[in-house]
Amino acid sequence: MRVLLADDDQTNRTRLGQVIQSWGVTVETAADGQEALDKMAQNPVHVLVTDLMMPRVNGFELLKRMQDQNTQVPSIVMTAFGNIETAVKTIHDLGAFWFLEKPVQPNALKVLLERAAAQSKLVEETERLQRRLRYQGIVQDLVGSCPAMQQVFSLIQQVAPSKASVLITGESGTGKELVARAIHRLSRRREAPFVALNCAALPETLIESELFGHEKGAFTDAIERRSGCFELANGGTLLLDELAEMPIGTQAKLLRVLEDSTVRRLGGKSELTVDVRVIASTNKVPEEAMKNNRLREDLFYRLNVFHIVLPPLRERTADIPMIAEALVETLNRKHETRVADIHSDAMALLQRHSWPGNVRELRNTLERAVIVAGEGTILPHHLPPDFGLASGSSVAAQVQEPGLVRLPFGTTVKEAEKALILMTTQHANKTRAAQILGLSLKTLFNKLKEYGAGEQRSEETHSLG
Repeated sequence: MRVLLADDDQTNRTRLGQVIQSWGVTVETAADGQEALDKMAQNPVHVLVTDLMMPRVNGFELLKRMQDQNTQVPSIVMTAFGNIETAVKTIHDLGAFWFLEKPVQPNALKVLLERAAAQSKLVEETERLQRRLRYQGIVQDLVGSCPAMQQVFSLIQQVAPSKASVLITGESGTGKELVARAIHRLSRRREAPFVALNCAALPETLIESELFGHEKGAFTDAIERRSGCFELANGGTLLLDELAEMPIGTQAKLLRVLEDSTVRRLGGKSELTVDVRVIASTNKVPEEAMKNNRLREDLFYRLNVFHIVLPPLRERTADIPMIAEALVETLNRKHETRVADIHSDAMALLQRHSWPGNVRELRNTLERAVIVAGEGTILPHHLPPDFGLASGSSVAAQVQEPGLVRLPFGTTVKEAEKALILMTTQHANKTRAAQILGLSLKTLFNKLKEYGAGEQRSEETHSLG
């Protein structure tokens, strides 16, 4: 759980921050409401604890802005004696969770934090169910709330009922086949076959046979008649994946099939009429592929009736928590695991990664993490050992050698401390690591729990649930 504590009184802020942290809770502090808003914009928090009287933006205005922005974070208001009426009005008008009189008693704060944490989990679960209901039955495996993906969803729904050809472009791993399948599921052809052909996976000598079929004896290995993809997809949808990898000569024959809706098997004498909706995809930029003679211009214009562009994952990192949540659910079913969620530190690493392999790479990374974790929460050490080394992020981008940590310029003291502690505990047991680092064993365990990498010990730490 991540708590944000906003108070202009530095002494009180430091004292309460240390108390909350001693309970094994991650705590951020802010000197006023504006700083609190800035920090919430950078990293989501589960509970806000705020003073009412602060400079720049006071507690009342802070909660009002959160309400205007629909930021549903359970909030606890701290108030001095004499301001109780104001605190009650704040709770009533702005939906604060509760209030505490100053000086705040730690036991009372702990109880309210436990209740607020439960409320925060309820809010998260409600939002998760709402997202699932919003997309279920529409795009299914495709997930995203950024404007670019909302545009993709809109285009899918518009084109699906029609008979128009569709061209889907985007980098490898962005989900082009998922878009094609979504179009098919929402079309009138949903009960008919969906056939996908990867044009890059077949040698030139076989691709025409796969597309058009062949008669027995049409070539040396043609020991029996075989139907091609057009026949197999008759009445349904054919996806030509990585179209720009198809030989130019075959593209000319494909164009004729698209124009005439007839196909002749290799070695055949008669033509067969087919009713197939063709969807094509490529990870190449079509204009560049045509310029390099990888894609026929006339075929491009024949297929490009409706063009859908999928954004790379690095351009929609805000969608990663939503995508990861959906992937974890799928992977739990596949591997019969019971992973519930992803720790905020692990999620931060996922969001900082550049994802050259896009959603496919994210799925592979999470599949390993789900298997390693097995149940509970995915923590940073469940990710691959070398994860983030090429991501360009601070601690994630450190170059490690046995017994050595190298940190890039711009690394904060907090990040450097975390890297040093984690590296030391990898090479020594907890007791020895504490001695090397000059920390008490209790402090070391608290640090490791904060990083999501420590073993929870009931006699030394307390959970807020």
